[in-house]
Amino acid sequence: MSILLLHTRNLSRRKHLARVRDYAREHGERLLMVMKDATWEADFVDRVVVADTASIAETVAAARLLASEETEPICGVLTFVEQSVPAAAAVAAELGLPSVGERAAYLARDKYAMRSAFGAAGLSQPSFALARDLVEAQEAAASVGYPMVLKPLIGGGSKYVRRVDDDTELAEHFDTIRRGAWTGFTHDPLHVRTKEEYGEVVLLEAYVPGSEISVESLVVNGETHVVAVHDKPLPMEGPFFEEVYYTTPTRLPQELVERITAATAEAHRALGINTGATHTEFRITEEGDPYILETAGRLGGGPVYQSVLLSTGIDMVEALLDLSTGREVRLDPPQAPKPTGFYLFFAERAGELVGVHGMEKIDDDKRVSEIVLYGQIGDQVLVPPHASAAHGHVLFSDEAAEAVDSGFLEFRDAISVEVR
Repeated sequence: MSILLLHTRNLSRRKHLARVRDYAREHGERLLMVMKDATWEADFVDRVVVADTASIAETVAAARLLASEETEPICGVLTFVEQSVPAAAAVAAELGLPSVGERAAYLARDKYAMRSAFGAAGLSQPSFALARDLVEAQEAAASVGYPMVLKPLIGGGSKYVRRVDDDTELAEHFDTIRRGAWTGFTHDPLHVRTKEEYGEVVLLEAYVPGSEISVESLVVNGETHVVAVHDKPLPMEGPFFEEVYYTTPTRLPQELVERITAATAEAHRALGINTGATHTEFRITEEGDPYILETAGRLGGGPVYQSVLLSTGIDMVEALLDLSTGREVRLDPPQAPKPTGFYLFFAERAGELVGVHGMEKIDDDKRVSEIVLYGQIGDQVLVPPHASAAHGHVLFSDEAAEAVDSGFLEFRDAISVEVR
């Protein structure tokens, strides 16, 4: 048997690839990868087939060829990257394997279609509209209201996402966000489709004041299993929305967690997600009401996987592999949740990466599970709104949530990113 992984370059997914490799070896299976320009990723797999995963048709054709050439059947298909979710769904459908469905994969990527599905399901969410130009945006602002968040239709990682507070800021920033929302995602398999359907639109959403959380779930036979909830303790008020600090388990009241769990399950039903892993984000208002922001049909990005594993002992990559290959999924946590956090660090300005200082100071800290720099010295790095990811992370745990907060402050102060 073989497992097929669709991938694009993403240095924060090394641990994911290592776990998939080990899983395949444990089960005596070959690990195959479809990727356009594999370098270090090839070391984790048995075979790489070159295909442009920005094309769903090319990806499906490559998978079909693999299935015909391999002596053992492909028993599972998965991806960890946002843009490849529709392609993975299409390949799984072609091969008759478990996966997020093709329609659900599309709804989880097209943010306007997602918002419409959530609205039809009666989920609490921000008001929203589409705008093709500044005049339409100004007209929509009358109903959406300020502050307002401008978003790409098929974006990810908060790239080209910006808050505007009034007509003046909208006029100043709309065209920049609109251009970035389309020129910044030409690699996305849905780019042509969504541009043809909507034109070069921007999604406008009402800004919801409050704290933000993320929910990590697995959906098995249509049933939602929430594995972990991460709080994002730092204010995320804009104008950009860098995700700097996560911590789990959540400190929200149990009654609110139950409401969030129910809303997450309803979001899955609204999108038609009956199988797979999801990452769902909410804003919690001052009144304690959860407003859904988005649901992704994949595992949470960055070090979310490692954070859940360190805190709960649940290996979500293993669980997703079990689900994707038709095996029984084990979701009982082997331990009580351990207070865990991770710090995502960014450069203060764009430029050439000269170095990341301070990592050596905390490398031997007993609280630290891992320190990862995603790029290499000499890389060109971006900052919001042009950036889609941090430059590295520190994952750590402690005996109490308050101690995790203190650790974050120490690590934040210790690490600095130098660019020129």
